[in-house]
Amino acid sequence: MRKIIFLTGTRADFGKIKSLILRTQKDPEFQVTIFVTGMHMLEKYGSTHIEVDRSGIKNIYKFINQNYLDHMDIVLAKTIIGFSDYIKENNQDMIIVHGDRVEALAGAIVGSLNNIKVGHIEGGEVSGTVDEVIRHSVTKLVNLHFVSNKSSYRRVMHLGEPKETIYEIGSPDIDVMKSKLLPNIKKTRRHYKIGFDNYAILLFHPVTTEVKDLAKQTSILVDALIQSKKNFIVIYPNNDFGTDKIFAEYQRLKKNKQFYLIPSMRFEYFLTTLKNSEFIIGNSSAGIREAPYFGVPTINIGSRQHNRSKGYSITNVDYDLNKIISAISNVKNTKRKKTKIFGYGGSDIKFYNILKKKDIWLKDTQKYFKDYKFKFF
Repeated sequence: MRKIIFLTGTRADFGKIKSLILRTQKDPEFQVTIFVTGMHMLEKYGSTHIEVDRSGIKNIYKFINQNYLDHMDIVLAKTIIGFSDYIKENNQDMIIVHGDRVEALAGAIVGSLNNIKVGHIEGGEVSGTVDEVIRHSVTKLVNLHFVSNKSSYRRVMHLGEPKETIYEIGSPDIDVMKSKLLPNIKKTRRHYKIGFDNYAILLFHPVTTEVKDLAKQTSILVDALIQSKKNFIVIYPNNDFGTDKIFAEYQRLKKNKQFYLIPSMRFEYFLTTLKNSEFIIGNSSAGIREAPYFGVPTINIGSRQHNRSKGYSITNVDYDLNKIISAISNVKNTKRKKTKIFGYGGSDIKFYNILKKKDIWLKDTQKYFKDYKFKFF
């Protein structure tokens, strides 16, 4: 029996690995566990560990790795300690991490330094913040790369990773997006007590390298949304450094009937809410990945998703009041053209079939830099 542990720290990464876990745990040859930490364990962000409990995943271990005052470096340190202790007591054959959060970096470090194979979901992607640095750091620590598309495949190669360790499986969240089991919008509105028939979504996170400007940036964005006279479902930001500045500005929205604030949403309910929205605004990867798949327009603000994707439905604007208002006014003219740049679904089956290969488990964990003869000029 092969023992595999998945690590999740946020509502977002759980939505992306859920289908992989559910598919893998069906096989009696695999003993699958999920290590739940990060935002999941914070009441302020909706205690989303409850979502994991309801998911059908069998083996769940929960660990509180932070309080709301902790900076990212402290969270990283605490996660390494807690995850390492768990690994020491519960030997694992493989660790699976996702994306670009400090929890993923912690899992990759623990695996690398304890000679345990580590797989990374959605490496090789770009964005404009410290998240990108974390993502590429994880790439250099892990042994197996499960990427979304050919662009990501090439970037992982550019980082010196051998081709035979890179697998293109698409983005796992598309498995959920294509599911016929998604709740309908009527059920979603009732579940979250949403009173709007027509609405847009605001999902805005701190950019840790721009914290000194964050209060002003958020103020401009909030001013623009208020002036737009549109209805907005406002989902709380992640817990990166600077979130308190966003919450301070959101105080202005709590008594405004244009806005309905929600700490968090289950991934399936969020997808239905997104699919039926007029547009999404902010700087979340949901505007770059999930929204274009549905053909929902995105107004992407600032640098957080810099160079990540340039789909037909994405409008990029800076923190300028008039430009944001103009983008909102013009969103009705945006082409609602669906894009498939992150795959077509079936990531769970592709992932599972790779893990079933015997040579995956026989490969040495020792890493070597692979030089390629790229034609850069």
